[in-house]
Order: sequence, then structure tokens, then C-alpha cells
Amino acid sequence: MPARKTRRKPSGSDLLLAPAVIGMRLPLMALDMASGAPNGREALLAVQEKALAMAEGICAAQAATLAAALRFWPEVLAGKSPSLLDGRAARDAGAAALRPVAKRVRRNFERLSNQR
Repeated sequence: MPARKTRRKPSGSDLLLAPAVIGMRLPLMALDMASGAPNGREALLAVQEKALAMAEGICAAQAATLAAALRFWPEVLAGKSPSLLDGRAARDAGAAALRPVAKRVRRNFERLSNQR
């Protein structure tokens, strides 16, 4: 039986692959431009994925902030420091906003490295 590929969670370390993705993507964009086609496939993918990742990141950050706001009074009544005040909510919102970007960087790296 073939080994099953396990999906791993996107992490901040996936963002370290961004320079490699840029390096693999630029020659493809140059070929698209040299071909004379009005809209190169790789350039369109680059723009579309950034817009989608930004929208997903904004929604994820807002959801994380809303969750922290909903936990505010239960945390106060439990005698804990509210996450909205001690910075945990901002950290969680930032991490949630970067998850879609990291996922796309990892996916692009895998797609572009398999093209060779």
C-alpha cells in the first residue's frame, strides 16, 4: 500500500519559502511576458492568490479578535488577565492573519518545485 500523504498545518516557517517561490516564479513570469500573451498565467495567479490570501487573513484576524472579545468577561470573572489587555489577542489575530498566506506560499513552493 502506498504511503499516504499527511497534511500538515501551515506555520510561520512556511513564510521562509517566499524568496524561493519568488525565485521560481520570476522566470515563468518573464516567459509569459516574452510570449506576447496579454495576460500571463503566472502573473494572474500571483495577483489572484494575494488578493484571496489578504481577504482570508482579514476575516481570520477579525474572527480571532471577536473570539477574544467574547472571552473578555468570562476571563475577568474567572480572575484571569483578559487576552484583549495582555496582548494574547493581538498575537493570535496576527497568527490567524498569516495562516492563509503561509498556506499559499507552501502550496506555490510545492507546485513550482514539481514543474521542473
